[in-house]
Amino acid sequence: MPRRTQLSFASCNLYNLNLPGLPVYSDSDGWSAEVYARKVAWSARMIASVDSDVWGFQELWHPQALTELFQAAGLEGEYDLLTPAGHAGESIVCGGAVRKGILVGAPEWLEEFPERFRLDSGGDDNQTGEIGISIDRFSRPLLHFRIRPRANGKVISVYVAHLKSKSPSKLYREGWYRADKDYYSRHSAALGAAVSTIRRTAEATALRMILTEEMKNNDNPVVVLGDLNDSQHSNTLNILTGQPRYLLSGLTKGGSDTALYTAGTLQEYRSLRDVYYTHIHQNIRESLDHILVSQEFYDNSRRRLWAFKGMALFNDHLNDGDHRENGSSDHGVVRAAFEYRPVRD
Repeated sequence: MPRRTQLSFASCNLYNLNLPGLPVYSDSDGWSAEVYARKVAWSARMIASVDSDVWGFQELWHPQALTELFQAAGLEGEYDLLTPAGHAGESIVCGGAVRKGILVGAPEWLEEFPERFRLDSGGDDNQTGEIGISIDRFSRPLLHFRIRPRANGKVISVYVAHLKSKSPSKLYREGWYRADKDYYSRHSAALGAAVSTIRRTAEATALRMILTEEMKNNDNPVVVLGDLNDSQHSNTLNILTGQPRYLLSGLTKGGSDTALYTAGTLQEYRSLRDVYYTHIHQNIRESLDHILVSQEFYDNSRRRLWAFKGMALFNDHLNDGDHRENGSSDHGVVRAAFEYRPVRD
């Protein structure tokens, strides 16, 4: 039985990893065999060099592609790969990989929002208009699984998420848009961006509700890995984390029952630099990929089980040019390491 004292988590966007020749979005031809081989080779090198115990992947299309990736890395016998059964590469899912011996039970993919999810309000006062959001599912299904890195230790619940991107939603197919195309085409960027933002915010809220139900009034460790498509201090992340207070006194008097702490912030308190990025768009560098942890991983928490050792970011490839041709991801890879060091009474 495992008695791990070191534990690491990593998140990686695979940039539409599908088998060659299968469609990717509107591209009916998908990746060529040559480009696919470069994608597998690049991702295999990254996984082998990052060397994490637990992986969360986004933009995985076909389970076989993930298997071939780990085979290319020479690691197929060291990990349990988490992919949905029967998935044939026709849509995007989140995937995972867990070092052998610590996975508990079977993974699950969550598509539906919580049954009682509601975003519906008549307004806070008579100056505020009514609002109602009709959405009941995640754009990309959440992956949820559990691990037990120590034989007598607590089970850790892990979620892998890929929230709606900032890219404006394409509205030109909508009937109301086509009915007045001359007018709405002038505003398509703003309207599309608003729809994307609302969808991502709703997904963050639904995930927050799932997390709260799991974390409330207990000491169950939880980790969220993913391409959350928003920055560290965005409203989306604030919803997910609950905006906990970070104590700097070094005393184990902090922590919050349902809060999540970002590895990026934990690293900032360890470093002389507070700038890092996992994505570049139009020369804007942002951190869209995150590792969020519950109070059981927060150094200054009364409920600490695992102490933070550090976060590493692998992003040099973001400046390498055409990611479609060279096989690299258009996101950086983030890894956070922890050491088993429970608070002593």
